[in-house]
Amino acid sequence: AATQANIPFMSVKVTGFARFSLLEKLDYLMHEAPEETLIRKYNRALLGLTTNETKEWERVKERFQKIGEAAAAAGIGFLVDAEETWIQDPVDALTMLMMDKFNQNGLVIYNTVQLYRHDRLLFLKQCYEAALERNFFLGAKLVRGAYMEKERARATEKGYPSPIQPSKEASDKDYNDAVRFCIDHLENIGLIVASHNEASNLLAVQLLEERGYAINHPHVHFSQLYGMSDNITFNLAAAGCSVSKYLPFGPIEDVIPYLMRRAQENTSVGGQTGRELALIRRIHR
Repeated sequence: AATQANIPFMSVKVTGFARFSLLEKLDYLMHEAPEETLIRKYNRALLGLTTNETKEWERVKERFQKIGEAAAAAGIGFLVDAEETWIQDPVDALTMLMMDKFNQNGLVIYNTVQLYRHDRLLFLKQCYEAALERNFFLGAKLVRGAYMEKERARATEKGYPSPIQPSKEASDKDYNDAVRFCIDHLENIGLIVASHNEASNLLAVQLLEERGYAINHPHVHFSQLYGMSDNITFNLAAAGCSVSKYLPFGPIEDVIPYLMRRAQENTSVGGQTGRELALIRRIHR
């Protein structure tokens, strides 16, 4: 990405360099003290690792830091992908610690916030308060989410309340409220509106204009998946917004399941896929 001027970001999954079961154990240990802050829960959980697990986690942190250093040196944003809820807490904690290290003077590290979770709007606000306290920029990539059916099925199987919003309307409300919150605090937040929803993208543009910001403000970026919602991407670009296409890269056995999850996610955006097909038909008439 560093050799391509038009590639402003790279996305990385922590599960690409951290063992899933180790993340799962850390997440479990973090939930033993739910009333504490994210970082305090994380520090407490580290005490529950074995000697070998502690060494393994140190290597995970070293890998994360090396990627962060490379991104910072190349002037590229490092987007940390969201994971399943039962491994997300240690990913969030590690990402916040790396923001504290790399986002002191600008935006390098971004966390992904899945607003189909009913607790994520509060989480976003708590992260903002932590960033203010530690004097670093908060990077937030806002998505609706990619593991809805998997999350609901696991919650039913394990007998705990689903972490997913009760309805699409609730997800939409929290997503738009998150966009509004970020733009209202734009001096300290870097926002990526990663959405295939026309209304959410339009809201972001309207809020920028209402608040007196340029629609190509350096703290705001729009992104859609390559092959989806081109009508949104191209109209945002034509209006002068900073916008990109999100292109998965990797082994085919990993990329195809990823694209299938994105397609499944996109079916929940009411009418968007049908609208794209209608536009294609109109072009070919």
